[in-house]
Amino acid sequence: MNVAIFGGTFDPIHRGHLAVASAARRQFRLERILFVPSGRPPHKRRQPLASFEHRYAMVTLATAGHAGFVPSLMEAPAGEGGRRPSYSIDTLRRIRPTLKRGDRLVLIIGIDAFLEIATWHEAENVLHEAEFIVANRPGFSLDDVAAALPPGIRPSAAAWATRRSRPQNRIVLGDVKIHLLTGVHRDISATQIRSAVRSGRNLDRLVPSAVADYIRKMNLYRSPPD
Repeated sequence: MNVAIFGGTFDPIHRGHLAVASAARRQFRLERILFVPSGRPPHKRRQPLASFEHRYAMVTLATAGHAGFVPSLMEAPAGEGGRRPSYSIDTLRRIRPTLKRGDRLVLIIGIDAFLEIATWHEAENVLHEAEFIVANRPGFSLDDVAAALPPGIRPSAAAWATRRSRPQNRIVLGDVKIHLLTGVHRDISATQIRSAVRSGRNLDRLVPSAVADYIRKMNLYRSPPD
């Protein structure tokens, strides 16, 4: 089975996330995609977030009716886990024992987040633990993906020049496999959505209608962050 983890703050989840997941499922034949809201994202510790409960509820509403899309409580902040940042390596190691031999584990991520991969906790181990599907956007290429890799994995300039002579939307460096997902970028951001809520604009183009209703009913994002 091909299993993917799609993690993020999902504050809130939006149509861009769903478009990426749908394209990745079709192109890479993913049977199951776990949508994992981050309990305590390590790169956004100072950014105010909606509660995990609200973010998980919106993920559940957004993924309903999509075959193979599964909301996950894997990073729910509880007990000791509530104090520890939600590191990707912990999530991958938690799910690995639940898979069968031969199952393929993939992590879906946007290009902006991937460009920070070298700063991640146990970055090299993360890249060895799962394949990556990187959702690209205009202005970026596989060169940027290669350049963002941690020094211990990053190909040399000479090796990369040879690799570029055989254009493909993937990087394979031993057991490190990174695939570039192109053509699915939607100009939607969580910041844009929160701003739209505060100004009273319609959200239907940005998020699924069930998520828009939830935001209104729960009075989320009405106030700007402190």
